[in-house]
Amino acid sequence: MRARIWLLASAVLLTAGCAAERPPVAVPAAEPVPVPPAAASSGGACRLLDFAVIAKHTGGKFDVAAAVDKGDTHTCVVRAEQALLPELTLTVTDTSIDTSDFRLDVQPRGAKKISKLGKIAYRRTVPKSGKAGPGAEVGWLASEGRLATLRWTCPPGTATAAADKLATKLVDLAKTVDTRKL
Repeated sequence: MRARIWLLASAVLLTAGCAAERPPVAVPAAEPVPVPPAAASSGGACRLLDFAVIAKHTGGKFDVAAAVDKGDTHTCVVRAEQALLPELTLTVTDTSIDTSDFRLDVQPRGAKKISKLGKIAYRRTVPKSGKAGPGAEVGWLASEGRLATLRWTCPPGTATAAADKLATKLVDLAKTVDTRKL
């Protein structure tokens, strides 16, 4: 009989202890994770660029963007916060020129023709100038009457061959730029 009473008392005590509510354990709040702003947040032609897409196609890591609109021309410049160069510039201008005007007046001499980019397009390597290294440029006449140019300026000391290789990567990046969204 005593054994039954002890078992019953133990069961009552155990279940009574489980039923009691315990105060919640305080967990320290996690530090907020900073989210870098997107290039598009700068407005203008920057709405057509994305830092991750630029990195995917060129290997360049950028985190700062600035836009300027003047008349029918929209420009975006992207850079890394801690470096002046490299720099990527996108310029988009409304235009009424056709492909023959583009070929005669816009496309630089010696530029290589590109297919499957707008109505007509080119790519070229730009020689170094001033304190900047060589560069790469892609220009095209978009189907909606816009003239677009992507230009990459390399840091001093960059080999011209590296800039030429970059021009090919800029073509792939240019194909992702939808000038109709401007």
